[in-house]
Amino acid sequence: MGRNDVPRYGERIRVIGSGIQKSIGRVASVALLAAASLTHAAPGDDAELARAKKCMNCHAVDQKLVGPAFKSVAARYADDQQAEARLATKIMEGGAGAWGVVPMPANAVTRAEAQRLAHWVLMQK
Repeated sequence: MGRNDVPRYGERIRVIGSGIQKSIGRVASVALLAAASLTHAAPGDDAELARAKKCMNCHAVDQKLVGPAFKSVAARYADDQQAEARLATKIMEGGAGAWGVVPMPANAVTRAEAQRLAHWVLMQK
């Protein structure tokens, strides 16, 4: 059908329908990308990861709760080149004695999540 031809009724609906399908396809693609970004926290969302993994039940950024403030942890390990690896292991396995008598339980995190959390904690200066 040429540009100046008048479409028949059925053809016009097909043309309009294909335009709607393309629009719906674009919207669906954007929605899928948005959903994917929610299931995998972006690097800037490490504070949200800490909340999701319940770190904030015992810790706060700038004050002691049950465990030490993250700023205190960052200050203690500021000069330790192995701090990130040590903290990641402690996040996964738990620990006791480094900050008092209350033990930190092991956490249900992957190695990658533990490393992200440890890195984030050490950035709290």
